[in-house]
Amino acid sequence: QSTRDANAGRFLTRELLSLLATAPNRKAQASLDEGIVLRRAGDLDGAGDVLDRLVAYCPEFAEGYHQRALVRLLQGDYDAALIDLDAALARAPDHTGAMAGKAVTLRELGQIDESHSVLRSALALNPWMPERHMLDAPPPGSSV
Repeated sequence: QSTRDANAGRFLTRELLSLLATAPNRKAQASLDEGIVLRRAGDLDGAGDVLDRLVAYCPEFAEGYHQRALVRLLQGDYDAALIDLDAALARAPDHTGAMAGKAVTLRELGQIDESHSVLRSALALNPWMPERHMLDAPPPGSSV
């Protein structure tokens, strides 16, 4: 919050995300890492399967829900993404990545005011989030 330089803000954001992505044990970390690799490679079904197992194995680990929500968001399953994002936030209320994901999901669902509200809460914790520009951008499907 006190960083006034965008480069330092981006660096610290990456560091924070790295901390949030540290699982409680090796087995959970291996599953998280595998799910992320599969998601990035475009294997959304495979990633979803791995992350389903992670959430079942380690149900208190917020990042498992967050990563599964990202997969569901990419699959266009916004309702399921919201359920996972809410689960992540119930376990880690200041998880800015999950807050940003929720803002994106709500925006996709056309719930712009609620999306902005969630995003403002996230930005109060981390003003350097890449999603900060969503407050200025026109909503999806608008003719601006």
